[in-house]
Amino acid sequence: MISCKKFYDVLASIDIEFFTGVPDSLLRDFCAYVADNTSSSNNIIAANEGNAVALAAGHYLATGKFGLVYMQNSGFGNAINPLTSLADEDVYSIPMVILIGWRGEPGLQDEPQHTKMGKITLEMLENIGIPYKILDDNFESTISEAKEYMEHKKAPYAIVVRRNTFEEYKLKNKKGTSYELNREEALKIIVPLLNEKDIIVSTTGKISRELYELREINGQGHSKDFLTVGCMGHSSSIALSIALAKPRRQVYCFDGDGALIMHMGALSVIGQLKPDNLKQVVFNNFAHDSVGGQPTAASNIDIPSIAKGNGYADAFTVATATELQSKLNIMKKLKGPVLMEIRINKGSRENLGRPAIKPTDNKEDFIKFVRK
Repeated sequence: MISCKKFYDVLASIDIEFFTGVPDSLLRDFCAYVADNTSSSNNIIAANEGNAVALAAGHYLATGKFGLVYMQNSGFGNAINPLTSLADEDVYSIPMVILIGWRGEPGLQDEPQHTKMGKITLEMLENIGIPYKILDDNFESTISEAKEYMEHKKAPYAIVVRRNTFEEYKLKNKKGTSYELNREEALKIIVPLLNEKDIIVSTTGKISRELYELREINGQGHSKDFLTVGCMGHSSSIALSIALAKPRRQVYCFDGDGALIMHMGALSVIGQLKPDNLKQVVFNNFAHDSVGGQPTAASNIDIPSIAKGNGYADAFTVATATELQSKLNIMKKLKGPVLMEIRINKGSRENLGRPAIKPTDNKEDFIKFVRK
């Protein structure tokens, strides 16, 4: 395994001091080390991977120094546009290091949403003309090669990271929250209060995992829930189109702060179309909880005000069990779109499982329920 400190120091030796991206579980330890040893202005957790590429481009334009962009390969698609139409040597020719966590690597067991991207990650890099190395113990040579390429070609260079590449590093400068509820406790209040025909679209990460386990414990089945195990940030758009197609059914989107921020433009489309049966519940723990607990920008924004500013009929915040139950009962009667932010603590049970149902089976069961 590679020491996070040694890798960081070798990057520093080629004058890389600017880091940005979206956290990934395979990069968790290195990102934690960066967070503890880099100023907040030089380690920016971006809204999405494309934003991060643009941030690194701006840093190079202003300083002449290479930036490093970290991401999971599932988010690589968000970065394709700025990599090909901004950083590419045929356009502005802007060098940067792209550090990619290789989820779904062929031959290794992983979650189904990573299967396709795992197969094509290296091919995608080749197709868009970005050279790459898979990170190993010869990382000093890899970084030296990256430096030489970026100086000569003035273009991006990728480093692909396999599972268990970095040594464990625990984040020291943790920012905690102190609320009454965690995400699972909030779900246990919400789900029993919904009506029999209500539809749920839950976002990627631990929200869908906890919703799945709650249904299992209650012996309810999963046909009412579309468990969006991939495509972070798009659950609200899925819920929007379902709400428009099924105007007599109440549609609930269970969202997260990181997912909402990643594609916040969806709020403007929802506010424009104004489906009165769409209810969005944002579980806000101010963190990317599924990939290490790194902070999101949620502490700097007023989510209900943003929703209202985009045309939502109403939006509000709750932080206690009493407030949640009371506001949910009100929310059920309101014409949408309505957003409720629930401020919660980070973390989950250590023994939290993952959905045992295949995504295609979940889809078919959900279709039968929605199309009744």
